[in-house]
Amino acid sequence: MAEPSEATDAAQAPRGLSRRGLLGLAGAGLAGLGVGVAGDRAALAATAAATGTKAAGAYAFYGTHQAGIVTPAQDRLHFAAFDMSPGSSRDDLIELLKDWTVASAAMTAGRDIGDFGAAGGPYDAPPEDTGEALGLPASGLTITVGFGPTLFQATDGTDRFGLAHNRPAELTTLPHFPGDLLEEARSGGDLCIQACANDPQVAVHAIRNLSRIAFGRAAIRWSQLGFGRTSSTSTSQATARNLFGFKDGTANVMAEEPGAAAEHVWVQPGEGPAWLAGGSYLVARRIRMTIETWDRSILSEQEAVIGRTKGEGAPLSGGTEFTEPDFALAGRSGPLIGPHAHMRLAHPDQNHGIRLLRRGYNFVDGNDELGRLAAGLFFISFQRSPEQFITVQQNLAGHDALNEYIRHVGSALFAVPPGVRPGSFLGAPLFAP
Repeated sequence: MAEPSEATDAAQAPRGLSRRGLLGLAGAGLAGLGVGVAGDRAALAATAAATGTKAAGAYAFYGTHQAGIVTPAQDRLHFAAFDMSPGSSRDDLIELLKDWTVASAAMTAGRDIGDFGAAGGPYDAPPEDTGEALGLPASGLTITVGFGPTLFQATDGTDRFGLAHNRPAELTTLPHFPGDLLEEARSGGDLCIQACANDPQVAVHAIRNLSRIAFGRAAIRWSQLGFGRTSSTSTSQATARNLFGFKDGTANVMAEEPGAAAEHVWVQPGEGPAWLAGGSYLVARRIRMTIETWDRSILSEQEAVIGRTKGEGAPLSGGTEFTEPDFALAGRSGPLIGPHAHMRLAHPDQNHGIRLLRRGYNFVDGNDELGRLAAGLFFISFQRSPEQFITVQQNLAGHDALNEYIRHVGSALFAVPPGVRPGSFLGAPLFAP
């Protein structure tokens, strides 16, 4: 991918929140104030974010790749999909991404947004920062932004922002898989933001403030809170459990496997438009679990459905959690890991060697009208090509015994641009001449 010139960088560099960004924070209450963060403060923010230390609970916002992908999975999630407002322009979109860059760099470093933050501004104007994270550390916050297919071309074919020629060929609506019961209100979106943190208040604070900044330019289409990560992305983490009580993501791509990330996660130069090289594709699926039905199933049935033991997480063919499964090993009535077991159908050996980097989270959104838990898995995966996910999901959708206990009710696909260089902004290469 061709690097923008230094002159281009200087012209594109976000110096602080735009006037519209500040007006969004204030709900049009800051019309008489200055335009926001000073340039030297923005530079300090960039430096601090770039050198943020894990000891301080902060991950660098700037880098080759966006944080929140191979970053060790945090415990909490707030995910939001946005639609650009009717009548918004290409300049509005660029300005919004610049504003999000400035705010994200501050929040991931554990700082308030703006010159005055949550409590230091004038009394006759709304605070620049909402304040619920005052006194809290960065808590490992990462903010990851993606672009949906409708950002490049609306469903009616309109090229609203002059981006259609830069749309990756693979960035389309995911196919309808067998058993899908998708809700339009929980699917799609022009833009997405994944905010992950080890404190739920910090993750919510991030989405809340980025949504305020977007006021008048973009609005939330749908969002999802998540807790209890269901996948590990680092060998330093223990494998987590989903709401069915089983370990999830044992064979996940790990941060300590740079070769695997290059092979399975990062878009390579020459694969699609140049602006996406070093980025990835994000798949989000809201999966409703029929908890009550599962809870009445006997243990042997649960283990047969998954293909692993519930306690250790070992494959039913024997060993420990990380023992490679033996799909040919037979018991008295056939293979110990049955032909419809979830782990068999999801395993790379059954999918042409395909691996996904999963960052899913549990969710419980109260109860439905019948008193059942509105609970499940908010599945997130990152992959070099959407075809990786499609191949695995088609295998699962057609044959997985787990389908008796789950329903896919939300779906979205986003192209995740590469990381941001200090002095630039999210997605800047997409808009380069």
